[in-house]
Amino acid sequence: MITLLNKSNKHIMENPNMIEFALREGDEYIQLIQLLKASGCVETGAEAQEVVVEGLVRRNGETELRKRAKCVPGDKIEFDGYTIVIA
Repeated sequence: MITLLNKSNKHIMENPNMIEFALREGDEYIQLIQLLKASGCVETGAEAQEVVVEGLVRRNGETELRKRAKCVPGDKIEFDGYTIVIA
């Protein structure tokens, strides 16, 4: 569903806690819990659901409580010291 961009990207090298994801061609979004798991921020889908429900995830600066929120290009997700940017 998503592809992690090459870690040699200069922007990532400047901020090692930034993860950039590119949606697969033809995809318009990725669900928040899928993104958290695929990015390695959590180990399981259940853990992803738990951190969202507990209000520990921010999307574009606002607490996001919807587990299946559609993350689209340009969205910035913050969790546990990491920032995930959807490309």
